Amino acid sequence: MLSILTSHFVIRAVVVGTLVSLCASLLGVSLVLKRYSMIGDGLSHVGFGSLSVAMVLNLIPALGFDINPLQVSIPIVLTAAFFLLKISENSKIQGDAAIALISSSALAIGVIITAAGKGMNLDVMSYMFGSILIMTQNDVYLSVGLSIIVISLFLIFYKQIFLVTFDESFSTATGTNTGAYKMLIATLTALTIVIGMRIMGTLLISSLIIFPALTSMRVFKSFSKVVISSAVISVVCFFLGILISIQFEIPTGASVVAANMIMFLSFWAVGAGLNKA
Repeated sequence: MLSILTSHFVIRAVVVGTLVSLCASLLGVSLVLKRYSMIGDGLSHVGFGSLSVAMVLNLIPALGFDINPLQVSIPIVLTAAFFLLKISENSKIQGDAAIALISSSALAIGVIITAAGKGMNLDVMSYMFGSILIMTQNDVYLSVGLSIIVISLFLIFYKQIFLVTFDESFSTATGTNTGAYKMLIATLTALTIVIGMRIMGTLLISSLIIFPALTSMRVFKSFSKVVISSAVISVVCFFLGILISIQFEIPTGASVVAANMIMFLSFWAVGAGLNKA
């Protein structure tokens, strides 16, 4: 067990996973409070579609492509985040309906493309449910760089994100460009989704956004305490998930979600006890 934990592929997964967990937990608080939490699920489905396209193109010798799937996903998922925000604000289509529309379409495209590549060596399961084995060195460099950007921008604009999250009308009245900061939140979310897809899987990455925030809110009430608690919970659950994944040989994403479920139930029980007291 110790030799596995110190192997290069596990160390890469731990480094990237820790950073992704921090990014997701920080943004998750704002997304949950703004009722935008399902945007992560929608964008992850878009990510699956873009990954499917990149994988199939790479496996057709005649085309001669050598595409990094993450590099393909970044502009596509960012574009989807922009359209989701604009559609929900300026259209008759409500936000949840827009997310369902785009996510289901992207997932269908991904499935069709994957089916069209029948007979090719497509490790679809690892992309859908996560695997610590598929992180390459280039993926690590790209993921670490993007994670640092996400965390840095969140900390720099923490005050503005806080104001937009809790009182958008007041923020607008005081001259804050709420549209720009909502777009910033959507952009950072899109980047987090992309860098987390390789480890957590496209179908489970949104859990990193939702679970830690909801778990922290069972006990803590202030924004700052919830953010700090979410960050700690997210990282702890990721480490537990990695251990479970290695020990029982199950997908990483599912292991991390299971750890988050246990943590949520524990905090829910503690919160219920505090309320009774």
